[in-house]
Amino acid sequence: MFMEMTMEEFLNELASDSPAPGGGSVSALAGGLGAALVAMVARLTAGRKGPADLEEKIEENLQVTLRLRQNLQEDVDRDTAAYNEVVEAYRMPKKTAAEKEARSRAIQEALKGATQLPLQVAQRSLEVLRLSLWALEKGNPNTWSDAAVAALMAQSGIEGALANVAINLDGIKDNTFKEKMKAQAGEIRREAQLLREKIGDPLGERLS
Repeated sequence: MFMEMTMEEFLNELASDSPAPGGGSVSALAGGLGAALVAMVARLTAGRKGPADLEEKIEENLQVTLRLRQNLQEDVDRDTAAYNEVVEAYRMPKKTAAEKEARSRAIQEALKGATQLPLQVAQRSLEVLRLSLWALEKGNPNTWSDAAVAALMAQSGIEGALANVAINLDGIKDNTFKEKMKAQAGEIRREAQLLREKIGDPLGERLS
């Protein structure tokens, strides 16, 4: 749906008073943009003089990034769909005890779905960040800035998606589910931090 829009149409929709698409969709888009940039770096690195195993790695990483880009592109729309399910659940009737119970169950299930989706986006964006490190270290030197932007987009995808995980967890009553989601989110953040430390401050190094 949103990915079929022109860029201007999507930005207009994003800037409107509609709550969706919102930060979750933008986070998925950020991760997808990072993946697309890594794919570009891989293609512009292929065929340059180097060992045969490098060419194999380039092709392997290219295929992975293309898959991630497709998945994250689809997540842009999936995030809004998950949000809409939450909205629909809150709109369910609540006049009788039975209706209230059904509504409560639907809300909880919808909130869980709206939590799992951005967690998946964060995980996929983490994979993009790993590949961005490879692009910075092994990619065509002329694509260094593209690899750096890929890393920045991936980081935004991770942090933005986890922000959506956090806000949806607030409304969930299942403590076992909440702790599981928090643990997975924490693992993603820790690995992302380690990768950021490896990447360092490439721009600062270039401009110092």
